[in-house]
Amino acid sequence: MIAQSMVGAEPIATGQLSQNTNSLLHFDAAERRYGTPGDTNGEVIAVDGVTCSVAKGSFVALVGASGSGKSTLLKMVNTLVEPSAGRVLFDGEDVTTLKQSQLRRRVGYVFQGIGLFPHFRVGENIAIGPRLTGEQLPAARIAKLLSLVELEPDMASRMPDELSGGQRQRVGVARALAGDPQLLLMDEPFGALDPITRDALGERVRELHEELGLTTVMVTHDMAEALLLADRVLVMDAGQLVADETPRGLLGGAGGEIAQGLVAVPRDQAEKLAAMEESIAAKAAEKAKERAKERARAKAAEEGRAP
Repeated sequence: MIAQSMVGAEPIATGQLSQNTNSLLHFDAAERRYGTPGDTNGEVIAVDGVTCSVAKGSFVALVGASGSGKSTLLKMVNTLVEPSAGRVLFDGEDVTTLKQSQLRRRVGYVFQGIGLFPHFRVGENIAIGPRLTGEQLPAARIAKLLSLVELEPDMASRMPDELSGGQRQRVGVARALAGDPQLLLMDEPFGALDPITRDALGERVRELHEELGLTTVMVTHDMAEALLLADRVLVMDAGQLVADETPRGLLGGAGGEIAQGLVAVPRDQAEKLAAMEESIAAKAAEKAKERAKERARAKAAEEGRAP
């Protein structure tokens, strides 16, 4: 089955990306299989013929249950995983035909689990991408990148183990931005962070998306995060693209059973929290009434004893 979708623009025919100047990224029947072809016991279809396009300037969340194929699809973009069939086109070019150094500069990647080199200082971690292409990143540029992710420039001299988890992930974002990429890929970028840090960093990434004119594709298993940050949400299941909706559409019931099952999780949590708040407020109001009655009885008793 081939799922077809256009993210952030009008649908286009497979193989006709060059005719739509608004598209930056296009999956053309992209497929990834592991194991022996035709072996029903050993072959695993991680991505099953996905066709969709991502418009320039859009912020797209790719969601789905574990094993749905979302991370594999993302990794096809920067060739960490190559398609078994089909193509991935970046700005009209097949990514497998591009020089790795060229692709790495144009596509920033925020790793799942941060992925900083522990024996490199923060500044060296940020500069590693340009360094691999023969460019020396100036100290002023490193300081600017740290400022973009709301870290102090003097952190460039620190080692990763001197930073908190949130700070390390901010460095990971700065590293992904070091080459002035057109496209930012993020694979579960906030999964290991506490809720407060996660929320703050998510908001900052969305701000940077706007400020730097990026196109962003983020893999997440957190539907609430997807709904709050993205312009569009792609839902995957069993290697296939099963829904392509706006957050408003998903909240309005669109996208089908699988998508709505994912939306139901944060919705149910929100309803339970609201019910708890109502219960707490009702109990507080009841206690306030009892205290008021006690004060009234005490006042009446006092007045009854007065001469």
